[in-house]
Amino acid sequence: MDIFDRLKAAAAADWTSYVEHDFVRQMGDGSLPEAAFRTYLVQDYLFLIQFARAYALATYKSRTLADMRAAKAGLATILDVEMELHVRLCERWGLSAAQLEATPEHRATVAYTRFVLDCGVSGDLLDLHVALAPCVVGYAEIADRLARVLGPALANHPYRDWIGEYAGGPYQKVAHDARHHLDALASRAMTEARFSELAALFGQAARLEADFWQMGLEGAQARR
Repeated sequence: MDIFDRLKAAAAADWTSYVEHDFVRQMGDGSLPEAAFRTYLVQDYLFLIQFARAYALATYKSRTLADMRAAKAGLATILDVEMELHVRLCERWGLSAAQLEATPEHRATVAYTRFVLDCGVSGDLLDLHVALAPCVVGYAEIADRLARVLGPALANHPYRDWIGEYAGGPYQKVAHDARHHLDALASRAMTEARFSELAALFGQAARLEADFWQMGLEGAQARR
């Protein structure tokens, strides 16, 4: 059991509320209202801007070239892959990248992203990557599970682009590498006495992820 599995086990209820949230379930079965996905996607674009800052902070916090390269890879994934996916999807609604960037941040966006940045500023590199892990690795797990359940039906699924991107080989490798890097950091910087603090941090990040899904659902209700 690596450190990620240990953290998930220690924060099992919080993790389940995140990866099995109604937003995820409805996205999987195709019943998620487009308004909910649109609210989520626009806010996730703003979310990714702040996560890019977190990876830049990870570079500063790094003490080895290997850690710096890991941070660089995470930053490149956000700026060159994930944000491009969001722009491409939002163009369907006539929204440009400039319009996305000009959208006000929702409370849920601010709460999670600033929590992660605070973990990085006030803690060390391990704290920062534990705070990042529910998003980075969690998206890969969620999308992989949905893609496996859907099978060939994914080809005609309304959310095939999102699921396919995060279930695809390139992003799965990103998540695998992030998980491996987290384990390496833990082997260098974690004591058993510290584990409970990291588990609490991980659980809080998972709760904030669940709140982010909920923001999407509530955004759809507000549009009715």
